[in-house]
Order: sequence, then structure tokens, then C-alpha cells
Amino acid sequence: MAPPTSSQSKPGRTLLLLLALILVMGATVALQKAFVPKFGLDLAGGTTVTLTPVTANGKSPSQESLDRAVTIIRQRVNGTGISDAQVAKSNDNIVIQIPGAGRDEALRLVSTTAELRMRQVLAVAAAKAPPAQVPTAAPTPSGSAAATPAATSKESTPARESAAPNGNASPAGRALSKALTAPSPEPSTSTRATTHHRAGAGTARGARAKASPSAAPSPTPTASPEDNSDPLAGQDTSGIDPALLAEFRKIDCTAKNRGQGAIDDPNKQIVACSDDGSARYILDKAAVQGTEISGAQAGTDPTTGEWIVQVDFKSKGATLFADITRRITSLPAPRNQLANVLDGVVIVAPTIEEAIPGGSARISGSFTQKTATELADQLKYGALPLKFQQSSVVSVSSTLGQDQLNGGLISGALGLIVVMIYLLLYYRGLGLIGIASLCVATVFTYLTVDVLSHNAGFRLSLPHIIGLVVSIGITADSFIVYFERIRDEIKEGHRTLRSAVEVAWRRARRTILVADAVMFIAAVVLFFLAVGDVAGFAFAMGLTTLVDIVVVFLFTKPLMSLVARLRFFSKGHKLSGLDAERMGRTSPAEQTLQEA
Repeated sequence: MAPPTSSQSKPGRTLLLLLALILVMGATVALQKAFVPKFGLDLAGGTTVTLTPVTANGKSPSQESLDRAVTIIRQRVNGTGISDAQVAKSNDNIVIQIPGAGRDEALRLVSTTAELRMRQVLAVAAAKAPPAQVPTAAPTPSGSAAATPAATSKESTPARESAAPNGNASPAGRALSKALTAPSPEPSTSTRATTHHRAGAGTARGARAKASPSAAPSPTPTASPEDNSDPLAGQDTSGIDPALLAEFRKIDCTAKNRGQGAIDDPNKQIVACSDDGSARYILDKAAVQGTEISGAQAGTDPTTGEWIVQVDFKSKGATLFADITRRITSLPAPRNQLANVLDGVVIVAPTIEEAIPGGSARISGSFTQKTATELADQLKYGALPLKFQQSSVVSVSSTLGQDQLNGGLISGALGLIVVMIYLLLYYRGLGLIGIASLCVATVFTYLTVDVLSHNAGFRLSLPHIIGLVVSIGITADSFIVYFERIRDEIKEGHRTLRSAVEVAWRRARRTILVADAVMFIAAVVLFFLAVGDVAGFAFAMGLTTLVDIVVVFLFTKPLMSLVARLRFFSKGHKLSGLDAERMGRTSPAEQTLQEA
């Protein structure tokens, strides 16, 4: 007989390894104070909306457009303050799960198509006010670029300098029709910190929607340290609602939730953040709305080869756009910027250098093909790059969800009790080992589900509970296979219990691994081919299959090796489940008398 391995001769070490795993997961749960897993909508209550894309040619949409739609819908839902909402692709569909939301609220969130709005910039500053510092800027002569005080960010340098003949530094971005004109005048007190807004995706030879000071034709006065603490210092605040000024000073655009998904009122001034969280704005009432844009297309400038975005307006939109560009072009910065607001955030804020009639405008700068295409799609589609129809809407009340949870827990407990009773009646003492294994498997499964729930976005749903209940029998099968192999070895009458345990394990583990492999493959195939509830059931089956392997190898086998040393089992006590009568063989004493 082959010599025992270290795991066979020292089962205590294997049991300690399992204990360490359980303690690590238990400690994770305790530190996170996450003692109860997060529930899906069928248990917690809420609404599930499935959106199916509609394309003009009837073909499947591109994955890129689906990904963009998922991102926009997720921002819109999360921007309302609803926590734990789930937005994900399911084949070509988008499934939105909003816990705690009623049917009407959920449909309002996912069905509303946010419009692009063009608003004049009234004030702009960095996302957070920089710490007060003593400025070092000195007055500069007329015609040269204005010196920046120490509070100004290093990122304020434009991506590229303007080709204007006077040599002044260019503004952050410009909407162009045919030609560039001289930079517009701007107050020279540059106390507002300047930042890149999505640098590298800019307008008119500058970073996209970047708030940076332009050249000043007059000397730059020295800013006081007090000015640096106020993001509005040096800016014209006339005509701005005082409540908005207070909101502007308090808003933190570096926060995760900075207004994405908000539906802004076109008839009111607003405070908004840039989409990358680098700048904050006070914006005037909407001058042009996205419904007035007839199209937008990304392309390259035939002269410079740089990427640009061509925007075309409808008849009314062309008039409105010409009026607003004519009105703000001569204003000092930042009031000569026209911000484009989508889903509550500023996606681009170019500087307007001249009135742009004719219903067509060009946005240019340090774009890449990807960023130019992205901006064109945002301008063209308003919010979503695809049209969707609601293929299903399912609402579950919190009361019904609690009832389903209670029913699932009761069914699981009853199934566990029935299996335990069977193990005791049939295997007696060995049944206690099976019951202990089931208890360990239950604890290990619960901790696994809890950790996945709070760290990997997993949510326990009714199909998961059904899969866990069904898997109780599958887990018990592994114990039964092992116990029956031990009995077969003992029935031969030539082995002690300790040797029978080891030999039976070498034979049984192959059967256990093959059976679990088949079950796991079936669960994986079902998970990827199915959707919704069936996929949840498959996930639970696959998870419990892995737990079964862990428990059998790290608990059942080592524990069996330990109890084989006990006289109660080794001598075949009547209640051990290994007695001679139950094995269908003669006892050692009877065998000695027969030989005599």
C-alpha cells in the first residue's frame, strides 16, 4: 500500500487551513459590517426595465454604442441619488434594475432623453478652490500673454498656441465658422485657477472646455491673497442669482456624484460641473436646445489635418445660434464662452470669437478621432446613441419581496433538515460527519455570498436561493459517494478502518471530481447562454459546486481520518454505521470462532 501523504497523516493541518479561510471571510464581513448580503429586486422590491435597441436597418447595434448608452443611463440613474442601481448589457438589450423604485419613477428615469442645451458661461473656476498663496505675477506690457499668479494651475497652458497674427496666447476653445479673429478682450486678473477639461479633446487650438485666461492687452494687476480664496474673485457676477453664487462656492466637482444625470431647467440659470470633474460653471438660461441641431459629424480639416466636429442647425436653431454668438463674442471671458450641457454636466465650452450665422459651426482643436466622434455623437443624439423600446417592465413591491425571501429561507431550511434526518437514519454515526459537513458548507456558502455581495456587485435573488436549495442534495451526494466507498473497503474484511478511509478516498475523489466537473460545466454553459432568472440559478449551482469541492477536500476527508482513530468507529459500534450487521459481514470475533 502506498505510504500516506502529509495531508493523510496530518489531517489537522487541512482542517486548520479551512478554518483560516472561514476566519478570513468572517473578518472581512465583520470589518465591513456587512452581515447580510444585498438582495436583488425580487427580494428587496423595485423595478426592472429591459430596453431593446431599435436600429434603422434592423441589424444588431454596435457594442460601442451599447456601451455608451449603458454609461449614460447609469449616470442618469445614479445622478438622482438612487444607490445600488444596476445597469448592464444582456446580449443586445440593456437591463436596468432600480431597487426601491416604483414603476412610474423607474420609467421616468430611463425613458427620458436628456436634451443638449447651449448656455452662456457666466463664471468658471477650478473644481476646488486652490489654497491661498502670495502671487508673484508682475504687470505685463500690452500685447503679451498675461502672467499667471501662483494660484494658477500648471495645467493652464493651452494645448497649442493660436495662429493669430498678434501672437497672443489663444483662448481655451473657439467655435469657428470660416476664419479666426483676434482674441476677445478679457479681464486680466487671473485669480481663478485654470484647469484642463478633458485635455487633448479640445476646441480651437486649446484643451476641450478648458477655462484658461486669454491674452490681455492691458497690464495685469496683482491679486491679493484674499482673492485666491474666492473662486469668483475678479469675475463679473452681475445678473447672477445670489443663491447660485453661494452654490457655486460650495459645490465640489471632484465628488463622484457631481450632477450627472440631472435634468436641468432650460429657463433657469444653473451651476454645473465639467464631465471630467475638473471645472465648475455658472451658466445662463439655455440659448439653444439640442432639438435644434440637425446633425453633427466628426472629420479632419483638409488644411491642417486635425480632427474637427462640424455642427449643423435647423432653421430656428441657426437663428438662435447666430444671435447668441453675436451677443457674446465681444464680451470678456468667460462670458464669451458657450457651454454645451448634457445630462447635467458640461461636455464642452468653446470661446466664441465671432458671430456665426449660416446654421453651421465648426469645433476644432486637439481632438483625437475617438474624442471627436464621441462629441459628435453627443451633439447629434442628445443623450442616447440609440433609440430604445421597452421590451419588459417588472415591478416587485417590498412586501412581496420579503415574502419571497421568507419562503426561500424556509424551503432551504426544510431541505437541509430532511437531508440531515436521512443521513442519521441511514448512516447513523457516519451521518453526523455528513451533517457537520453540510453545516460547514452552509457557513462557507453564506460567507462567500456575503463577501461577493458587498465587494463584487453580486445580489442574492430568488433564483439564487432556489439553486442553493437544490445544491444541498448535490453536496450530500459527495459525502454519500465517499461513505459508500469506505463501506465497500470494510466489507472486504481485509482492511482496518484507518486504511479503508485512505484507500476509499483515493477511489472516491476521482468520482467526486468528475461529477462536480460535469455539474460545473453545465452551470457555466447555462450561465452564459441564458439570461435573467435562469442565469441566476446557474450561478448558484456553479458556486455551490466549488464549495462542495472545498468542503469535501478540506473538511469531510480530514475529519473522517480523525474519527477513524476513535474506538467507537474503528471497532464497529452498533450506532457507528460501520457495524458488522449493517456491513453484511461477520464480526472479527465470529470470524475467529469459525476458523477454530
